[in-house]
Amino acid sequence: MTYQQTLDYLYQQLPMYQRIGAPAFKKDLSNTIALCAQLGNPQEKFRSVHVAGTNGKGSVSHMLAAVCQAAGLKTGLYVSPHYKDFRERIRVNGQYIPRQRVVQFVARHREMLENIQPSFFEMTVALAFDHFAREKVDIAIVEVGLGGRLDSTNVISPLLSVITNISYDHMNLLGDTLPQIAAEKAGIIKPGIPVVVGETHPESAPVFIQKAAETKSEIHFADQELHAIYIGVHENGNSIYRISPPHSALRNPPRPSLRGMEIPHSELAVDAGGPYQERNVTTAYRAALYLQQLLPEISDAAIEAGFSDLRRRVKFMGRWQWIGRQPDILCDSAHNEAGLRAAFEAILALCEGGQRRLHMVCGFVNDKDLDKALALFPTFARYYFAKANIPRGLPADELREKAAQWRLYGRHYQSVPRALAAAKRSADKNDLIVVIGSIFVVAEVL
Repeated sequence: MTYQQTLDYLYQQLPMYQRIGAPAFKKDLSNTIALCAQLGNPQEKFRSVHVAGTNGKGSVSHMLAAVCQAAGLKTGLYVSPHYKDFRERIRVNGQYIPRQRVVQFVARHREMLENIQPSFFEMTVALAFDHFAREKVDIAIVEVGLGGRLDSTNVISPLLSVITNISYDHMNLLGDTLPQIAAEKAGIIKPGIPVVVGETHPESAPVFIQKAAETKSEIHFADQELHAIYIGVHENGNSIYRISPPHSALRNPPRPSLRGMEIPHSELAVDAGGPYQERNVTTAYRAALYLQQLLPEISDAAIEAGFSDLRRRVKFMGRWQWIGRQPDILCDSAHNEAGLRAAFEAILALCEGGQRRLHMVCGFVNDKDLDKALALFPTFARYYFAKANIPRGLPADELREKAAQWRLYGRHYQSVPRALAAAKRSADKNDLIVVIGSIFVVAEVL
């Protein structure tokens, strides 16, 4: 089979959460365990870091991979879903898995796949681990797909677990309270393996503390030890973050220290957007400092170089990404309540002073809590509603009707590209167009 025929076979044979949603979610690890066993347990042949969380886990995973690459470590990166190319999910030193490796894997193991009947995600995880083992990576950064405890990636024994934050998302699968969702994320905490938690929340922190006590795992809450505070943009476009003690209101605060150890950086230049990334930079930087204790290759200079050269090293995309000028066109893959809240704080700051109109190209999948999301959208913007080109996409006319209940007005379009084209026709050169609401909507404009 050709590469495209192989992908078509996988899409047709294996249920894919990205396309159909909840029916593709398997609530146990038996298929992944069986797949890995047939492959010789490749997940045991490389070191890893496991990253979970409701928001920010993709950004944090990319940041940690960039740091490891800058340290000279051969670095695997597994993320999901993909935007444009299936191979985005599996990278070694920023390079996508070769098409031929995908074709060979399916051809070699087709009988096994048809016997086990894994989901698309389970198969992809097995492919990633097999690729990392064959490439003899020094370390792999592995992003959880959904939840944690029962996620297919949760067969690894990492050097470090990272949980970025907890908020409401996928409640139909993970539970509808924050402690329930936190319990699913806490499932990646392994016996004796340290964990860095990005944000301290009164409802989720006790869950993590209890789980770490049960597994005798050292636990750090990043936001209790340091803050990365956005202070501006460098002339090269990188965002500058000051590393400060938590909750500091001082203009020039003392440099924070961790258990008597001075933090090596007072500032970080990060190739990722503005205030939106403060929490993710805080989490990733704290995790990088912990990895530095475990891996001598990770120098202070490597941490600095990884953050500052993020997009080039790991092909970081879809998060606060500028894709056009005059008018400015920004796309961002925030898609749940907490992610959208953070994104809109930064978007509205770009519109302060009323000198530019805001045009919103948006779409959602059909299993989101629309009321919580739409309540965050600005009523003064002009809207262009569209359906992502996947079965889970919410029809654009339904979205327009629902949005009107929140005083969000505009027209609906047959596709995301048509919606964006309409926004471009309507916008003046000084206006701002934002594409947002779903990863799959953003994917169609990249």
